[in-house]
Amino acid sequence: MINQKKEHNIAAYIAIFAVLAVLIVLLDLKIIGDNYIRRVLNLAAIYTIVSVSMNLVNGFTGLFSLGQAGFMAIGAYTVAILTVPIEKRDAIFYVIPQNPFLAQIEIPFVAALILGGLLAALVAVLIGIPVLRLKSDYLAIATLGFSEIIRIVFTNAKTITNGALGIKSIPEMPTMWVFFGVMIISVAFIVFLINSSYGRAFKAIREDDTAAEAMGINLFKHKVLSFAIGAFFAGIGGGLLASLLGTVDPKQFYFTMTYNFLLIIVLGGMGSISGTVIASFIVTVGLEVLRFFDEPLTMFGFNIPLFRAGFRMVIFSALLMILVLFFRNGLLGQKELSWGMVKRLFRKKSPRNNNSEGGAA
Repeated sequence: MINQKKEHNIAAYIAIFAVLAVLIVLLDLKIIGDNYIRRVLNLAAIYTIVSVSMNLVNGFTGLFSLGQAGFMAIGAYTVAILTVPIEKRDAIFYVIPQNPFLAQIEIPFVAALILGGLLAALVAVLIGIPVLRLKSDYLAIATLGFSEIIRIVFTNAKTITNGALGIKSIPEMPTMWVFFGVMIISVAFIVFLINSSYGRAFKAIREDDTAAEAMGINLFKHKVLSFAIGAFFAGIGGGLLASLLGTVDPKQFYFTMTYNFLLIIVLGGMGSISGTVIASFIVTVGLEVLRFFDEPLTMFGFNIPLFRAGFRMVIFSALLMILVLFFRNGLLGQKELSWGMVKRLFRKKSPRNNNSEGGAA
């Protein structure tokens, strides 16, 4: 029976993946949709990568970390510094010349993307050694502080990052498969990790770190490992974001960016990979769909005063509050999307038993 359920779930995932693959191909070939839709979906794919990595740390390991924006900045600036064509750098670093050593380095996008993830993981290890001994709110404050330190360092390292002016002319990827391909690989890696012995150790630490330590789990090692892997994929997401936007500057990585990812993992379910993926697309697409609330609205010659910049966030926040009231543990809680769950969602209520309505005929 269990094997049949697994086979049904695998078949459901294959069917969903096939439908998504067809849609991406049609969008990528510009048969359907436009550049705006493709850009929003690419952004949703990036948010999925970062949110799933944050859920690994916060949802599965039980660490309250708020440092994703800083790790994204490391990945974004690594891609920006190493992939901008050498001939365009003088026009970018026109106030203070770029470091002579870096000014002569240009590497392929994939290599820069992986390097950005590795640098983010390295910084996470260095930060995690002193910080991961803290717990709860203290850990959140410490990681948030380090995220801001990283952003400020990038703001002041003008010969490397061009300071507050940022870096432009970052090569943009010509296909959606770069973003969605990396998203699929990232999500698949974390799914396999969660179902491995390391993943079970992460969950044990989340449930009760004292009991986990009594069972022989090295708390510090596994916390640092989870933190570093989460930072690696956040760096990957930052590098993809730099390619999508074509420019980076320190203002893009304020600590408020981390709250978007925290919102996504809470909405999808702390400890649910599929819930996080679904919530990433709901939040990203939802914010764009509601954008018309930020534009002035005139009806019958009168201006509606509520319709102004920022009103969409009020609407979006109200919708989220309503959703959280009905789904207090997120859309999926700690469960994963399954074929049985989909069938129960669309299954009609069974009719009442005739015997309960009037007895035998």
